[in-house]
Amino acid sequence: MKTKLSSRFWVALTLFSLVGQVAWVVENMYFNVFIYKMFRASASDISAMVGASSVAATVTTVLIGALSDRIGKRKLLICGGYLVWGISILSFCLLRIDVIEAIFPMTANAMSLGVSLVIILDCVMTFFGSSANDAAFNAWVTDSTDHTNRGAVEGINSMMPLISILVVFGGFMGFDLNQSESWTMIFAIIGGVVICVGIAGLFLIDESKIRPTKTGYFENLCYGFRPSTARSNRELYIMLLVFALFNISIQTYMPYLILYYEVSLGMTNYVLIMAPAIILAAVVTAFWGKVYDKRGFRFAALMALAALNLGYIVLYFSRSTLPVFLGSLLMMSGYLSGMAVFGAYVRDFTPEGKSGQFQGLRIFSQVLIPGVIGPAIGAAVLRGAEQIVNSDGTTSFVPNAHIFAAALTVGIAVTLCVIAVTKKRTATK
Repeated sequence: MKTKLSSRFWVALTLFSLVGQVAWVVENMYFNVFIYKMFRASASDISAMVGASSVAATVTTVLIGALSDRIGKRKLLICGGYLVWGISILSFCLLRIDVIEAIFPMTANAMSLGVSLVIILDCVMTFFGSSANDAAFNAWVTDSTDHTNRGAVEGINSMMPLISILVVFGGFMGFDLNQSESWTMIFAIIGGVVICVGIAGLFLIDESKIRPTKTGYFENLCYGFRPSTARSNRELYIMLLVFALFNISIQTYMPYLILYYEVSLGMTNYVLIMAPAIILAAVVTAFWGKVYDKRGFRFAALMALAALNLGYIVLYFSRSTLPVFLGSLLMMSGYLSGMAVFGAYVRDFTPEGKSGQFQGLRIFSQVLIPGVIGPAIGAAVLRGAEQIVNSDGTTSFVPNAHIFAAALTVGIAVTLCVIAVTKKRTATK
């Protein structure tokens, strides 16, 4: 019998997931645009930023996830974390060439210093965001659900990145991203909203009914990395490796996606092209969680991967509006549906009372490994990319379709792994 969840749970899930994802979308999809336009960052700079942020997110989630299990206070970590997360976002308002030159008048290259400061502050912001969202919030979702409703919950949770992309795209249409004043306003708005959500959570979130673990903090910290734990949860660990490969495919192109639309294809109206694709993909993703509940992991995962890989193929060969729209729809639908399916699987196989500790392992698969390897693959295939001369005499690289070919190669490998793993499991049963 399906367990019914309260209306307050759904409101809290939607609000915290949406606003958290809006903040992450700005970081994952627009920080690269920010340092590209404001500080003339290279593909290697973007790769370094994504990699450093991924390391920060992983270390944070491991440490705070274990802490949340130890103290059993998910609500405190979520709400308090969102407050300081918002404050850290506000600090980006100071990252402007005129401000940097005023604070560091002796600097020889304000552009290079700006890139370094963005990377450093990105890691600081990631610490607070990962504490609140990746560690505490995701553990709270796991604690508050069970196997009868996690597919539906994960469908909504995984739909939010698409909705947040739509929100961000629509909101950014009112700004000239070539002007530093626009970025100052963007960071001020997002930081303020995140702070407000943290306050709202004090009234919306019901503390998860878990008892603090009796084991020590460092014992909790090491739990998920013990060989004995891996042996007793073999299926979960194998799937976490496959999940990592899936996310490597995504991170191969994602840091360069908007730049590809705008700079390579010349689609200055890419928001209008992407918005319908995002809306349709969001509907598919919400539905796909229920497919997982009814048809199981194998069917739901393979169909999502088929859509993802087909999207890569279409985008690789497409240069005009309609094919790009279709390719983007397939790619986004496959990406978010896959996230919902893998996310539900991981929650289903997470040992009871250990959800906080296992967020660290999840983040290894979802953020660290993909965030280091994926952008590096993208930077490698773009090493000989075309260069353009900017109005101020500086040069910038032009992303090309090779990022989708590289992502497809990894996507095919993920598909083969899912087939092999699920076939073996079925045969064993």
